[in-house]
Amino acid sequence: MLKQRRMVAEQIAAALFEAEAAIDAALSKTAMLTGVMPQLRREAGASALIGQDAVEHASQAIMALAEACRAIVETHKELSIAQAQIGLGAVVMSDTGTGKPPLMAADQQPQVGRRALRAVRAA
Repeated sequence: MLKQRRMVAEQIAAALFEAEAAIDAALSKTAMLTGVMPQLRREAGASALIGQDAVEHASQAIMALAEACRAIVETHKELSIAQAQIGLGAVVMSDTGTGKPPLMAADQQPQVGRRALRAVRAA
């Protein structure tokens, strides 16, 4: 039974990693599109009014993709809980396709906005 649960968990993990990569790629490509439109408009010497609606809609798409990213991260968290609930908490589900680094334990997470303290040698 454990072998079957692990196989199912690996299939779910593979699908999750693929979904995460797809959202990341869509967000990146949409951001590039949004950034290139005003640049190319300026290079063409067109008025700032030309294509403004397209830029606004692309910006809305970025926000929707950011929300999708947040939702898939929450999905990932919930699946981690389910993994532990089915007795696979000690099993690491590695991402073999997208090259994302494995998650760090909570005590290994970098402290954002805090500077690390260093020992200073006495002079």
